[in-house]
Amino acid sequence: MNKECVFCKIIKGEIPSFKIYEDDIAIAFLDIRPLNPGHTLVIPRKHYRWVWDIKNIGEFYEKVRNIALAIKKAYKTNYVVSLVFGEEVEHAHVWLIPRFKNDGHGGAINLSNIKNIDKEQMQKEAEKIRKFL
Repeated sequence: MNKECVFCKIIKGEIPSFKIYEDDIAIAFLDIRPLNPGHTLVIPRKHYRWVWDIKNIGEFYEKVRNIALAIKKAYKTNYVVSLVFGEEVEHAHVWLIPRFKNDGHGGAINLSNIKNIDKEQMQKEAEKIRKFL
């Protein structure tokens, strides 16, 4: 754990989040600046700087896959984008973003097209995805 890392603080419960999934390998929670409803971050429980630093990356990506499939079912979409940036928070993470017809992003995700979703609705979004895990 990195005591300064915001994601490590989420893992430790020091910062609240809308958790979707957690086990000894990964934690998934809704992004507080969602690009679409259901925009989820999947992070390794152990602090790694980059996704490719994860020792058991296959196990981690199995979790990512399962969460992406749950998002797909929850939102009845065949289109779930996965992005790996790692620049804004120095903890390995994968973005999973469901896409919808006329979602305002066009042909590719527009990183400035943040959706305003209140806390009550965020909780409903998290529950919606959890039902399919």
